[in-house]
Amino acid sequence: MASRPLGRGGLRAGPLSFGAAVIGNLYRAVGDDTADGAVRAALAAGVRYFDTAPHYGLGLSERRLGHCLADVPDKLISTKVGRLLVSDPDGADRRDDEGFDVPADYRRVLDYSRDGVLRSLESSLKRLNVDRVDVVFVHDPDDHYREALDGAFPALEELRAQGVITSYGAGMNQSAMLTDFVRHTDLDVVMLAGRYTLLDQSALDDLLPLATERAVSVVAAGVFNSGILATDRPSPDANYNYAPAERSLIDRATRIAEICERHGVSLPQAAAQFPLRHPAVATVCLGTRTAAQAGRNAELFGRPVPGDLWQELASTGLART
Repeated sequence: MASRPLGRGGLRAGPLSFGAAVIGNLYRAVGDDTADGAVRAALAAGVRYFDTAPHYGLGLSERRLGHCLADVPDKLISTKVGRLLVSDPDGADRRDDEGFDVPADYRRVLDYSRDGVLRSLESSLKRLNVDRVDVVFVHDPDDHYREALDGAFPALEELRAQGVITSYGAGMNQSAMLTDFVRHTDLDVVMLAGRYTLLDQSALDDLLPLATERAVSVVAAGVFNSGILATDRPSPDANYNYAPAERSLIDRATRIAEICERHGVSLPQAAAQFPLRHPAVATVCLGTRTAAQAGRNAELFGRPVPGDLWQELASTGLART
């Protein structure tokens, strides 16, 4: 599959990008060798875009990417601002309580101000071992709309003008506020998690049409909706949006899986490729923990999903395609 523009600064991304939260020890610890193997396997599969954030393992994800990608000339990196890491030596004997298996020797301070953005990015550049970064997202500003609009976005506009970054935007689990940011700022890329998937096409009602109109690129994340679409058939105890899935959703996902099977396609393959049907979507970001997983993720894009499958999903009302 061909690369697509990522923002308006000349960047391009392939269909698959590397989500680095899991190599920040999301939910369970990952050894350095395992993390390195995942990155190397992704590179071997042609992946060049890697997404991270200070939030992921209290900087561990950024440090690991900085080490693994140090000798890669054509890498593309995005990181995030909004959660400033502040040293907390008293927490060194505790574990992080926000889902990452790391010592709590730093604490996250939500800060969407201009100063917070500049301090956060400066620290990220050091951890990533680079002097500039390609894309910066304002991370989850759901409850900090005004601060992001008045502080974070103007700061990122300055950084883009100075050449410190190439593109900027916001990353969220909702489309409504992202749509508002697209309308009221000059951002050129957004990361949308979970709102344009086989089970949730709500972004078709607001974000995606406006993104197309304003030449804003979309990075699609959370395409498996917390796991319900990650296996050939959803399990009875599958999760959807970080919580146990309702029976009706499991039944709907099962019906989609049955249609996929008839067309010789797995449910994860269809889920991974579905967002790319929209012209605003530049790439699909999949979390990658191991070399084996990097290989499996690449295989999901190995051959196009037949058009007849999309047509059947549309005709049966199971997905707006």
